[in-house]
Amino acid sequence: GFHLSGTVTEPAMQSEPETVCNVAISFDRCKITSVTCSCGNKDIFYCAHVVALSLYRIRKPDQVMNRDQLQKFVQYLITVHHTEVLPTAQKLADEILSQNSEINQVHGAPDPTAGASIDDENCWHLDEEQVQEQVKLFLSQGGYHGSGKQLNLLFAKVREMLKMRDSNGARMLTLITEQFMADPRLSLWRQQGTAMTDKYRQLWDELGALWMCIVLNPHCKLEQKASWLKQLKKWNSVDVCPWEDGNHGNELPNLTNALPQGANANQDSSNRPHRTVFTRAIEACDLHWQDSHLQHIISSDLYTNYCYHDDTENSLFDSHGWPLWHEHVPTACARVDALRSHGYPREALRLAIAIVNTLRRQQQKQLEMFRAQKKELLHRGVTSITNLEGWVGHPLDPIGTLFSSLMEACRVDDESFHGFSDFMENMGQCKSLEYQHLPAHKFLEEGESYLTLAVEVALIGLGQQRIMPDGLYAQEKVCRNEEQLISKLQEIELDDTLVKIFRKQAVFLLEAGPYSGLGEVIHRESVPMHTFAKYLFTSLLPHDAELAYKTALRAMRLLVLESTAPSGDMSRPHHIASVVPNRYPRWFTLSHIESQQCELASTMLTAAKGDVRRLETVLESIQKNIHSSSHIFKLAQDAFKIATLMDSLPDITLLKVSLELGLQVMRMTLSTLNWRRREMVRWLVTCATEVGVYALDSIMQNWFTLFTPTEATSIVATTVMSNSTIVRLHLDCHQQEKLAGSARTLALQCAMKDPQNCALSALTLCEKDHIAFETAYQIVLDAATTGMSYSQLFTIARYMEHRGYPMRAYKLATLAMTHLNLSYNQDTHPAINDVLWACALSHSLGKNELAAIIPLVVKSVKCATVLSDILRRCTLTTPGMVGLHGRRNSGKLMSLDKAPLRQLLDATIGAYINTTHSRLTHISPRHYSEFIEFLSKARETFLMAHDGHIQFTQFIDNLKQIYKGKKKLMMLVRERFG
Repeated sequence: GFHLSGTVTEPAMQSEPETVCNVAISFDRCKITSVTCSCGNKDIFYCAHVVALSLYRIRKPDQVMNRDQLQKFVQYLITVHHTEVLPTAQKLADEILSQNSEINQVHGAPDPTAGASIDDENCWHLDEEQVQEQVKLFLSQGGYHGSGKQLNLLFAKVREMLKMRDSNGARMLTLITEQFMADPRLSLWRQQGTAMTDKYRQLWDELGALWMCIVLNPHCKLEQKASWLKQLKKWNSVDVCPWEDGNHGNELPNLTNALPQGANANQDSSNRPHRTVFTRAIEACDLHWQDSHLQHIISSDLYTNYCYHDDTENSLFDSHGWPLWHEHVPTACARVDALRSHGYPREALRLAIAIVNTLRRQQQKQLEMFRAQKKELLHRGVTSITNLEGWVGHPLDPIGTLFSSLMEACRVDDESFHGFSDFMENMGQCKSLEYQHLPAHKFLEEGESYLTLAVEVALIGLGQQRIMPDGLYAQEKVCRNEEQLISKLQEIELDDTLVKIFRKQAVFLLEAGPYSGLGEVIHRESVPMHTFAKYLFTSLLPHDAELAYKTALRAMRLLVLESTAPSGDMSRPHHIASVVPNRYPRWFTLSHIESQQCELASTMLTAAKGDVRRLETVLESIQKNIHSSSHIFKLAQDAFKIATLMDSLPDITLLKVSLELGLQVMRMTLSTLNWRRREMVRWLVTCATEVGVYALDSIMQNWFTLFTPTEATSIVATTVMSNSTIVRLHLDCHQQEKLAGSARTLALQCAMKDPQNCALSALTLCEKDHIAFETAYQIVLDAATTGMSYSQLFTIARYMEHRGYPMRAYKLATLAMTHLNLSYNQDTHPAINDVLWACALSHSLGKNELAAIIPLVVKSVKCATVLSDILRRCTLTTPGMVGLHGRRNSGKLMSLDKAPLRQLLDATIGAYINTTHSRLTHISPRHYSEFIEFLSKARETFLMAHDGHIQFTQFIDNLKQIYKGKKKLMMLVRERFG
């Protein structure tokens, strides 16, 4: 009957023993209406034991009781319950034996397991509590552990239910939606003003789309729709209900939607209530299927009117007599999705064809409209014509719906219109199915098929001119959907028929003016076509190179970044609020768009290798349209790689393109900070080297427009003059000298412009040319008094000594000393080594030089330890005889009682006295022992003077008197010094 029970044995596994489960299943009109199983597994779907018993019953229909078994069953039943049922059994036996009894008037017998009556609602068993628990669990995992995938599987299950016309589809979606609305993260994100994650946002989109499908069920009852509308409005009114454009947290007006019918298009967009993910489904509740034209379209392949004149805007038929459907495109496509979802694939296909034919007719009309006003528009150079609502990236995905409906028809036979193809798709096996040109439908041109129609509608949608929507999420969705649609198109192998469609659409898009994203004149804030054009370019290139380049070059523009565009005519239409009043609106995906523009240019450069004319055209386009230095640099590098592939000779034209782009990058980044600048300069020199000696010469002669003086000397000229460059270029002596002359000229110009940073490089580069070297040295001397620091001068001075110019080194060292100032506590200053070196150099040159530098040292250095170190070194050897680091000689040592050492000794003693007082002002007990050691060093210096012992004793007595309050410290002083 309508009840099935059985035992299911699950065999033993390695870690699990054998289990036996008792299963009971109830049926009603070919549906499972309730299940119980002793396994206790809780899930949205039936456990394996229920499925096993059901399949067993389907496969073994003959294993119900035969006559003998049935007789035995009745006898045993009576025996077990004989006292209760024997009288009843006797009465029924009498009636069966009587010919005229009521029982014998009816065929068959009653079934105690039977379900509800024929008029009652019947539906598959659904464990509602389990659905809620599962969704709640998946949401709480926040996208981890594959929860997003699990939720998508649930949505796919809803679609499967709708396709099987199982009324549980809407029940299940209601349960899912309630859990989504109860997600605690919604209120948290709203409070914090942060956006939800992208994957989670996409789940909400699917939720909204499924509700649209449910309310558009062509055969639902009015009371059902009314209850859904009530539920949707309730969710819609909740404060945390996600907005359609994903912008909660900021008050950006949403422009991605057509306004509801009857709404005033001129009303202030900021006063409109925010559209939520349920708004479209709520609006769709007002739609119906009663229109007779619509009914004819979806119910017949033979609905034509050949006498109809195709002259009005909203004609019901086109010039072929084929039906058209002029509803708002996303809404019309939502009908197609609803028909497919509810198991009406033929009807969905008929409506899809009517919509595509309408779009093709509209495209033709727009082309004619543009041609009529072309002269005026091209003269003005700007337009306010724009689609506020793009079809690619739209919440209802109209183009995706048409494309998948038509593609499904390409790869299915009649049988599969009952959902098999979707089953295969869900199993992830759709890739193995081949798309074919099935025989033409009644309403297709000769040679056309569902496949050509699918491809054409995808190209129409991708090429549609539409304004960039506001808000990060909406803009990311435009990019994502475009890429998804293109990746589906890439699965299709292009044959001659499809190439014709590509040609036809490319020409249409190029000629349709502001109505096409590839038109001559488009609105400044139109969604760019780079990604789409790259696909068009690669598809058309083998078949029609001229058209491929024309399309790609047209798409290269990025008008939103063109600061030269006249602002008056570029204002948005009156009911579009500009988001921020700066140079361009808030394009959150601008970096992605610019990288796509760069990809398009790179694809063209690669394809144009070896073709001088095309390379020049692509170069011009890059220079005109790309505004980011990093992207131009990437293109320069790409061109260089392609031009210098190992397996072929360098392509000199492409190398020149690479160099030209590199030079543009240099000019763009010369006065701006760029962390890659050093890498860019080095790369440019490499590129110029590859192009040839004249390129290197050119960049050195024009260095001031490309490089800073430091870059020109330390990187450019130094690299050009290196041995590796000379070897790489196979230069003869004359060429080497010419290049060296340019490098020296550059070095001197840079040294004049920036002596601080370039003087040393200039001297190094000019070493081999006496006149140039002298000129560089003079530049250093001229700049030394004002424009150079002591460290720069000391560095150049050491270089001069190293090169064998000790007197010049001494001269620069004395100039450096005049810029230096070392205070009493700077005993670890980095310049100390330079001061010691300068004094050692002076000492080695002679008494006069030492005598000249000591007053400078005394004036500049106030640090006692440094002065005492210099003093000690000066007393070890005789000036001028040998360097300080040489052996001790027999010459006469300098006297400490006479100048210049007497002046140095007095200054050192004075420095020790001053430092001592300074230290004692803020000394702490933990520094006492260190201070005593300092005084010991001071005593050593005092004792170098003729009367030093007396001076030091007076100094100590003075300290004991002034700082007698520091008893512990003074006690330590007395212990050490008396």
